[in-house]
Amino acid sequence: MEKKKRREAATEIFDTLGDFTSKENWDKFFTVRGSGDSFEWYAEWPELRDPLLAQLKTVAAAAAADPLQILVPGCGSSRVSEYLYDDGFRCTTNIDFSKVVVSDMLRRYVRSRPEMRWRVMDMTELQFAEETFDVIFDKGGLDALMEPEHGAKLGTKYLKEVKRVLKSGGKFLCLTLAESHVLALLFTELRFGWDTSIAIIPQKIGSKSAFQTFLLVAVKGKMGVLNQLSLLFEHHSINLKGEQVHSLLDAVENENKLRSQYSSGDDIVYSLEDLQLGARGNLKELLPGRRCQTILGNHGSLYHYKAILLDSKQHSEPLLYHCGVFIVPKARANEWLFSSEEGQWLIVESSKAARLIMVFMDSRHTGASMDEIQKDLSPLVKGLAPERSEDETLIPFMMAGDGIKQRDVIHEVTSTVTGHMIVEDVIYDTAAEDPPNLKVFRRLTFGRSSGLVQSEALLSDNILQSNPSAANKKGKVVSSRSRKKGGQKRSESHKLIHGSKSMKVDHSCLASLYHSGIVSGFALIATTLEHIVSSGKKIRTYIIGLGAGLLPMFLRACLPFLQIEVVELDPIVLDLASEYFSFVEDDQLKVHIADGIHFIRDVDAVKSFPVNGTPTYSPADENKTSGTKILIIDADSSDLSSGLSCPPTDFVEDSFLLSVRDFLSEGGIFIINLVSRSAAIKEKVILRLKAVFNQLFSLELEEDVNEILFAFPAKMCVDADNLPEAVVKLNSLMKIPLPNGQIESGRFRCLL
Repeated sequence: MEKKKRREAATEIFDTLGDFTSKENWDKFFTVRGSGDSFEWYAEWPELRDPLLAQLKTVAAAAAADPLQILVPGCGSSRVSEYLYDDGFRCTTNIDFSKVVVSDMLRRYVRSRPEMRWRVMDMTELQFAEETFDVIFDKGGLDALMEPEHGAKLGTKYLKEVKRVLKSGGKFLCLTLAESHVLALLFTELRFGWDTSIAIIPQKIGSKSAFQTFLLVAVKGKMGVLNQLSLLFEHHSINLKGEQVHSLLDAVENENKLRSQYSSGDDIVYSLEDLQLGARGNLKELLPGRRCQTILGNHGSLYHYKAILLDSKQHSEPLLYHCGVFIVPKARANEWLFSSEEGQWLIVESSKAARLIMVFMDSRHTGASMDEIQKDLSPLVKGLAPERSEDETLIPFMMAGDGIKQRDVIHEVTSTVTGHMIVEDVIYDTAAEDPPNLKVFRRLTFGRSSGLVQSEALLSDNILQSNPSAANKKGKVVSSRSRKKGGQKRSESHKLIHGSKSMKVDHSCLASLYHSGIVSGFALIATTLEHIVSSGKKIRTYIIGLGAGLLPMFLRACLPFLQIEVVELDPIVLDLASEYFSFVEDDQLKVHIADGIHFIRDVDAVKSFPVNGTPTYSPADENKTSGTKILIIDADSSDLSSGLSCPPTDFVEDSFLLSVRDFLSEGGIFIINLVSRSAAIKEKVILRLKAVFNQLFSLELEEDVNEILFAFPAKMCVDADNLPEAVVKLNSLMKIPLPNGQIESGRFRCLL
């Protein structure tokens, strides 16, 4: 009679527990219920025995001779561990945060089942080492933790512990009523790297319970693997009219749809939570070649950021950093180098970081200083850093710098064709400190490709156009259209570069290395040039892309037998070249404001192509020029996302290349300034040229991404077999020789 009264009192307390996460409430419950009593939440042993033992035996078979290590969290006064012990599963650890019930269970089984272990422990803070257990059997503990006032906080904490202490290949067996908020947590936490199925526990014969108990079985597998949820029962085997079952089936269907989307996506933007849950493997470990996109930001951060995590592939050089952050400015986010996967791996290689987190700035970050961005990002990126055995080190922040010591913006303008353009005078970080040796450069940059310098000229206050040797003494200046501009490491000083406004562009010196490379290629037709010059004729030379006009001005002074015509699409570019780079037109050098592709296709059809209303040549002029022509493509692309910075893709399409071959039908050379960081894109361009032209040479520039290509039609004879002698011939024809070493025959490669 006394025992019956205690049970009735305990049942009343259980019905009014209110908060199932309260240790005090459970202590009171088990105290009132008394020792020697047992209580099962969802299922009695006769109904639970077969499905539970079936799951345990599959794990035992895999474990071979080793006894299964089983954890029963929130064990309470259940007799399940007793029955498992009697069925041969003796290495069971039972934990509960109620000291009252653990003491009672220990007294009950210490002699009869001595191999069972009992400990007072909070299931959300397990005091076991990683991968200790083969099986974790939860008899409704997760359901109890998911109290409305606590939300998913305790449940999430508990499942993280489950994942930590469960062995790889082990099983998490969870008895649950499968309420929607519980399933949402289970499906999310066990989404990546788990093989999950759901079974039903048969109801007791004669039971009038309105609830169905389910057994969720989750097998711990390889992180990053995404499996579909499966049901281990037929729909018709249970009461389909129940709202509980319909809710479960809907939840499984929706989750499987979501998992299908993850599986089919090529470049998914994962949430940070997904990555931490193992969507792309264990983030704490470095996985060479791993690349995944995410969004960084939480309620404590000022901004959200698009980010890409990249684990370095095999490096040819030692790594300097375990983890680094690379900031991509908004102005450069669409450049191929940063927007394409191939370009991003190049950044990883150059950063020498084992893991690089590329963070992209956008309009949300306008007005924020780099110090603010770094402070805001620092706690966010720590969650993406891999573990290491050494002491924790700071994560370095990197960004594209331009190496500028001092900058003076001379002029800014925006045109409808090219967009924003800047003329600026700069001194580089590597410049000498003493004024006599200080070099000042004038640069033209386009806003659409702010990472590239379009044109760069050396400024001088003592122009010696008539003394070629003076220009040669200036020394080699390495620069190119591909020089990184960046725009983030701008000088703190806004002082003017003293005296630069009184200085003039020195057209006797090519500051851009790729311009020197173009001129070097003339050695391939040195014999032809020599014959034409000796005949008193001139060579028609066409340059597509004016820029600041530096190359045509140098050619005009260096090789006076060239009749040069430049084709430029934007008249504003011509204005800038004239006003700020001392570009001038005369009888030897003309500019056409036209589309370069249309010009080349039409120029031979018109004997006198007009320039600003004035014919370029008279019939008498035509007799003074040879049939040999030189065509140079030196235009940049407005679409940097294509991976081809120079030239625009239209200039390497088959149709235009065929037009060029016809254009050079009487002999000549086709020169392309090719700028791309993609080896695949370069190879594609080269294959197209090989298909159209008879001979093809390449000149790769050291410490640069420019490659100069020289293509010849079938009728052209080149000095490929005698390049050293050809270089000597070219030098003899040049009025302004290039600096020593800039024309070297050994640097040319024959591609065809």
